[in-house]
Amino acid sequence: MSRSEKIPPKGMRYGESIFDIAYLLFDLAAGILFLTQAQGRPVFYLYGALALVLGGGDAFHLIPRVQMHIRGRNERTAGRLGFGEAVTSVTMTVFYILLLYIWKALFLQVSVPAAIPALIWITALVRIVLCLFPQNRWMSGGNLTWSLFRNIPFAVTGILVIILFALSGNAGGLGMQRMCLAIALSFGFYFPVTLFAKKKPMIGTLMLPKTLMYVWMLAMGLEML
Repeated sequence: MSRSEKIPPKGMRYGESIFDIAYLLFDLAAGILFLTQAQGRPVFYLYGALALVLGGGDAFHLIPRVQMHIRGRNERTAGRLGFGEAVTSVTMTVFYILLLYIWKALFLQVSVPAAIPALIWITALVRIVLCLFPQNRWMSGGNLTWSLFRNIPFAVTGILVIILFALSGNAGGLGMQRMCLAIALSFGFYFPVTLFAKKKPMIGTLMLPKTLMYVWMLAMGLEML
């Protein structure tokens, strides 16, 4: 860590660490609950995969982050954190593909243009490919230009999934129209972090409410379960 980089107060670092650990444990517990209680219902197997992909991917960067907060930052931790952010960028994209199939399993009776699912797959794959380019410089502080490159198709993926849940609305009385708000807010909290957190680290705290939006998405599935 450079001398000019401010270290957050100990209370803030420990508080964030507790939050991160609690979040990962929630994802694990939710995933196990979905899979063990699915009783042959495909939507809950998908939800189980969703929870485990979310928590497993996030663990790659949250665990090094917790270690950094407790033990301090060094080159090894920074490298693991950068690698973890790369993994999470891919698993976040897979998350929305799984959400597409959850939507399909829930709303078989809702007809939408075939172009929407196709574009979700295309933009998600473009995002994943862009995440693999070395120009992202995951291990050495990142690259703002490439952050924009990979997040533009990601935003399109999110918008298309929002459209799906908007079209299905409250079909079946499931209340899944709330997914539109959860996804929109998660992106609203996420993009300022990717664009400005390097220069203004306090903006990084927006990742906490962004994480809560993912908890809310899982909670909708638990409510149906």
